[in-house]
Amino acid sequence: MRHCIYPGTFDPITYGHIDVLARAAKLFDRVTVAIAENVGKEPLFTPEQRKQMAEESITDLSNVSVTTFGGLLVDFAVEQEAHAIIRGLRALSDFEFEFNMALMNRHLKPDLETIFVMPAEQFSYTSSTIVKQVARYGGDISNFVPPVVVTALKEVIH
Repeated sequence: MRHCIYPGTFDPITYGHIDVLARAAKLFDRVTVAIAENVGKEPLFTPEQRKQMAEESITDLSNVSVTTFGGLLVDFAVEQEAHAIIRGLRALSDFEFEFNMALMNRHLKPDLETIFVMPAEQFSYTSSTIVKQVARYGGDISNFVPPVVVTALKEVIH
């Protein structure tokens, strides 16, 4: 059974993330969304809140599960017996960072592949950071995130 890890902060999960996830779910028998616990980004939501929002947003993807992890991604992937890491690329600006991370991961675990997946064009400019900023100023974010995220952002920001 082919298994991949889709790691990230997911603070919060967006339709862009879900689009990449749905594409990965078609390519692999099993996909694990791996929400990073110990990130330097100072997330707005706790790992458990991010996990819950992700789970509620992907109920139609039967071969996908959601968990949290700490430490090195490659160690987590080996522990989970994953064959690959999925990373979303929205624009050229994402590529340099993701390319360097993929090379480091390959150095650490040569047998673990990184696969870059592009979301649909309408999500190419969407990020969790931008969504949070729009929400802070009262903008409509319902086209960018699932309803559970809209509700959670309203509760936290306002």
